Amino acid sequence: MDRDPEPDSINAEAGAINRPRTSDRSAPGHARDYRWRAAPQRYPDPDVIVLDPRFAKIKVGTAVIERLFTGMRWAEGPAWCAAGQYLALSDIPNDRRLRYFPDDHRTGKFHAPSNYSNGNTYDWQGRLLSCEHGTRRVVRYEHDGSVSVLADSYLGKPLNAPNDIVVHPDGGIWFTDPGYGSLYDYEGYKGELHHKEAVYRIDAAAGAMQLVLDDMFMPNGLCFSPDYNRLYVADSGISHYPEAPRNIRVYDVRDSVRLTNGREFCSMALPAPGGDLLGLADGIRCDTEGNIWAAAGWAGAGYDGVHIFAPDGERIGQVLLPEICANVCFGGPRRNRLYMAASQSLYCLAVEARGAHIT
Repeated sequence: MDRDPEPDSINAEAGAINRPRTSDRSAPGHARDYRWRAAPQRYPDPDVIVLDPRFAKIKVGTAVIERLFTGMRWAEGPAWCAAGQYLALSDIPNDRRLRYFPDDHRTGKFHAPSNYSNGNTYDWQGRLLSCEHGTRRVVRYEHDGSVSVLADSYLGKPLNAPNDIVVHPDGGIWFTDPGYGSLYDYEGYKGELHHKEAVYRIDAAAGAMQLVLDDMFMPNGLCFSPDYNRLYVADSGISHYPEAPRNIRVYDVRDSVRLTNGREFCSMALPAPGGDLLGLADGIRCDTEGNIWAAAGWAGAGYDGVHIFAPDGERIGQVLLPEICANVCFGGPRRNRLYMAASQSLYCLAVEARGAHIT
């Protein structure tokens, strides 16, 4: 008789990572079993929603949403390491960073403690960059294992709590600082926010940092367009500011170091019978065709998951998940596997799209 495999344990003291053993509901009226080695899901996956023919071209009809593992408390910051062929991601409340190896589904501890790390990415030299809530800093893990502090203050005062991070071909490192990790003791250390929520750029070569925008309520996820001429930033300020918009903004990048012409790229409100579903975007990524893949949540079934927007800002597709999605990235040898860090679990979906950037 077939039996589920034994749970994959990372660190009993930090909390075990277990294969899923319960059924979930991903969309209204659609029962789905996400257990490891559960009954096969019929193609095409009913939770990969085509809203526009442009998404039909990048949806793979014989690919289904896979839950790779569960057991985290708040999954964030997925980043693909091309050199090691693994995915790094943060489990913020458990103060650890994990690694997932797709070749054998092995999951293990990467860094613990991680200083309540949130967003992660890799730079052009293959070094891990991370935003730490607990220390309010941006750090780089060097090839010899040492850690370099790239930013921890602005105008002589500690940063709020760096959140998400991307790199530019000129070596610049851009990160958001909304302060979520300093608002509660659950994902960092509760403390005073010393600055207006903002986006900063680090000149890693010169060791200098500059403020590049502070006209948003709580800038969260960010990504560049394929040509690096635009920067997209998700505003999740509705979590604490009732007047904040539910949107993603876009800015023109000038001289690789400054932003101009800020405007709304898309609204995260989803039209639905009986009234709009009012969620928000968190982490975002861009594919080589300029489509924006936005981790979305806080509106329930039929909304939570990933929303895909064409370059003109039109929503063209959705990937529905049974959990709030916090962040996404493209990975795999061809960068055509969408990894989704969603609340307690990591999910994956093969798509006919490729990530536009190195992670």
